[in-house]
Amino acid sequence: MKAMILGAAGQIGRMVTDDVLAQSDLDLVLYGRNVTTRLADKASDRVTLVDGTFEENDKIKQNLSDVDMVYISYVATPDIMQSLIDDMDATGVKRLIALSIPDIYQEVTGPFQAWYRQHTGLTWQSDRAESAKILEASDLDYVLLRVTWLYNQEGNTKIEVSKKGEPFKDAQITREAVAQFVTDLLDGKEDYHRESLGVGEPGTEWSKPSFY
Repeated sequence: MKAMILGAAGQIGRMVTDDVLAQSDLDLVLYGRNVTTRLADKASDRVTLVDGTFEENDKIKQNLSDVDMVYISYVATPDIMQSLIDDMDATGVKRLIALSIPDIYQEVTGPFQAWYRQHTGLTWQSDRAESAKILEASDLDYVLLRVTWLYNQEGNTKIEVSKKGEPFKDAQITREAVAQFVTDLLDGKEDYHRESLGVGEPGTEWSKPSFY
């Protein structure tokens, strides 16, 4: 089995790469800007490096030819989301894990709501909400991850998952926890299909992230 990581050179993309290689038998296609230079240390018989942007649809489609699943480590705009869905439909790849942000359904509640909306805006009126609608209207086997404010803490993979229609209250989560959850979705340890999931750290129902 092989997974493609789009945006592989970002922090979470790099963490997912390391987790997948250490914890699973999946092969990887790492796609992103200058990854042959930035991720040169990841090259191996299990890893293919492809330089490219999200806008290079032909290049993405070409490299989807022998891929089983995709993780996009980027909160996609509607044009990028639609193009990716079209490329996956054209190549028969069905499984997509995609990042998003909370409150696209006005689901952020509790003490966190005021601070979040002050700092992030009304995300249910944003193009990221439109991207989610496009994905949910597709025929892909998707998981959309609405990830709250991020920080780094090595070894902290604590995670709390809420489903669409449930309130979202968590103020923060580690990139390490998100990367582990994505890894578990890619290799099948977590079994979610055609769902939009709120992702936060348990015990952080605060008025703002601890690092602000």
